[in-house]
Amino acid sequence: MHDGQLAVDEELAGALIAREFPRLRDLPVAALAGAGTVNAIFRVGAHLTARFPLASVSVADLETEAGSLSAFAVASPFPAPEPVGVGAGDERYPSAWSLQTWLPGEVADPFCVASATRFAAELGELILAMRAVPTGARVFDGRGRGGVLSDHDEWMTHCLARSVGLLDVDRVAIVWDALRAVPTAGEHVMSHRDLTPANLLVTGDGLAGVLDGGSFGPADRSLDLVCAWHLLDQGSRRTLRNAIGASDDEWRRGAAWALQQAMGLAWYYEESNPAMAELGRSTVSRVLNDEDAIG
Repeated sequence: MHDGQLAVDEELAGALIAREFPRLRDLPVAALAGAGTVNAIFRVGAHLTARFPLASVSVADLETEAGSLSAFAVASPFPAPEPVGVGAGDERYPSAWSLQTWLPGEVADPFCVASATRFAAELGELILAMRAVPTGARVFDGRGRGGVLSDHDEWMTHCLARSVGLLDVDRVAIVWDALRAVPTAGEHVMSHRDLTPANLLVTGDGLAGVLDGGSFGPADRSLDLVCAWHLLDQGSRRTLRNAIGASDDEWRRGAAWALQQAMGLAWYYEESNPAMAELGRSTVSRVLNDEDAIG
């Protein structure tokens, strides 16, 4: 999917796990198929998962992530993985990697719970629980989404150029120009920062678990609202909005963040990860057709 990404298979993952955690050497290691774009993920026995980054990271990076993951697991009213340990790489795989607890449930997709009002209400419960955690001395780290919308203008211009023939780029440009100017709707709040389908587990029409909480930290209070356009139809989006009591500006900024994220998926993953490309297209369509967000 990415130029220069690290390669790891079940045999290598098993060897690294056995070296770092000898007590686990006899457990089966199985690769998990999915639409993940940051880590190769393996199930280890019945109760653990190993996450091997596709781009090299340090042990310190993953230890920091583990601290955030623990904090998120405490804050979340729904099950979330807990950190188990961090392993070092070697010449075969030059990156740190991590072990976490396994969660049951089916990974969501853009359509499986689109009309489920229970799921939408539970997303609201999750967002409110995160917001209830004080930010304390923590501030937005300046990485990725969650700060100033207009800081992403150059990226959006690039995505628009790459999306000609894939999306209605003229309309996207008009909508982005309107949404990027919406003022902030309050102080930064504690946020998951990547509430996409791949990070949400479902059982039936309910939320069964939340993955990838390692970026839990302060951000624009609208950022976690991306889940509304990644996962829900118009009616369920209104259920979510009512659950959290979002103002017009807060809601419209959520649509802006969803559009910014989606525009980077549709063209980039068109060949290498069709599921992520489809998420990009469906989210763009939902934003462009959302009468509550853009009129």
